[in-house]
Amino acid sequence: MTASPQRSQGGAPRWAVVLAGGIGSRFWPLSTPERPKQLLPLIDGQPLIANSVRRLAAIADPAHTLVLTNAELRDAVARMLPGIPAENVIAEPRPSGTAAALTWAASEIVAREKVGGRGANGVMICIHADWAIRDDAAFTAALQQAASLAESKSALVTVGIVPTRPDTGFGYIEPGAAVDGGFRVRRFIEKPDREGAKLLLASGALWNSGIFCWRATDFLNEVRRHTPEIAPALERHAGTRGRSRDEFFAFVKSISVDVGVLERSANILVVRGDFGWDDVGTWGALRRARTPDDAGNVMHGQTHLLESSNNVVHAEGGAIVLYGVDGLVVVSRPGLTLVTTVEKSEDLKKLVDSLPPEIKPGS
Repeated sequence: MTASPQRSQGGAPRWAVVLAGGIGSRFWPLSTPERPKQLLPLIDGQPLIANSVRRLAAIADPAHTLVLTNAELRDAVARMLPGIPAENVIAEPRPSGTAAALTWAASEIVAREKVGGRGANGVMICIHADWAIRDDAAFTAALQQAASLAESKSALVTVGIVPTRPDTGFGYIEPGAAVDGGFRVRRFIEKPDREGAKLLLASGALWNSGIFCWRATDFLNEVRRHTPEIAPALERHAGTRGRSRDEFFAFVKSISVDVGVLERSANILVVRGDFGWDDVGTWGALRRARTPDDAGNVMHGQTHLLESSNNVVHAEGGAIVLYGVDGLVVVSRPGLTLVTTVEKSEDLKKLVDSLPPEIKPGS
C-alpha cells in the first residue's frame, strides 16, 4: 500500500507531536511564565504554536495531533488550538526533558492505536512549537520524506537543515553513507566555536533541527535499549495497562532525546531540509524570520522609524518612534519597555536574572 499524506504505507494514521514547553527568557519582556515564546505572535499576527499546528494539518488530522506542554500552560495552549481535541493537549506534570516527553507521546500513540483496533504501526512526526518556516510546502515535503524513510527502514530519522551561515548556536549533524534519499548519521556535534562552525559548513554538515520522524514502536524499542534514564519508567508506568502519567514523569530522569537516544543508537538516519527554518531564538533573529523594510528594520505594532536601520521593534504597549538609530531592539508592553542592541539581545538571560523583584517575569 502506498502511503497517503496522512497515513503510513501500512494504512495506520500518521501522528504529529508538538513540543510546546519552556518560557523562552530571551524574548523578555514579552515572554513570561504565563505567556511563553510559543504563545507569542513573533512572526505574524498568529502565535508561533498556532502556525506550527497549521503546517502539520497536511500530515496529520487533529485527532492524530498531540501537543505536549507544561501543566501550567495546558489551558492557555488548548484555548489557542480550538481545532485540537482537548484530550490531545497533554500536560507534563514536571519538566523532564525531551526524551521523556517523546517517550510518553509514543506510548500514548501505541495505546490509542491498540484501543482503536489497529496495529501499533503509526509514524510520529515531532517538531517544536516555536520555529519560523519560510517555505511551508518544502517543509511538508521534507517531513513526508522523513516519515516514509522511517517506516521503510524501521529507523529513527531526523531532518538536518542545510545551513546558511556558520552559526555557533546550533548543534550539527555529519551525514554518512547514502540510504534511499537520506543518509546514515556519522555523528552529532555539539555547538561549535566560530572556526569549528566554518569547517562544518564547508564539509557539508547540517544543522540539528530537532525534527524527528519514527514509528512509535521503533522509538520505544530504542529507548528500552539505550536510555536507562527513561526505560524503567516506560515499563512500569507507560504500558497499555496501568498507565500513569504522573508516576511516569515522577520516575524518569531528565535527559534530552538527542543525548539519551539518538547519540547512543546506531539506527539513525538524516534527510536534508531546505525550507527557511529558523529557531527564532532571540529578538535579533527576527531580522531573518520576518521580511525587513528597505532599511533592514523589522517591526510589529504601531511604529514609526526615520533615518534608522537594522532595528527590531515590537510594540504592544503604545507607539514606538525611532529616529537616527541603528541596530537596536526596542520592545514594549503595557507598563514596561526594553531597549538594547541586537548584539546584546543574544544574552537576555543575564539581564533577566539581574532584574529586581518588581519587574521580574511573572511578577
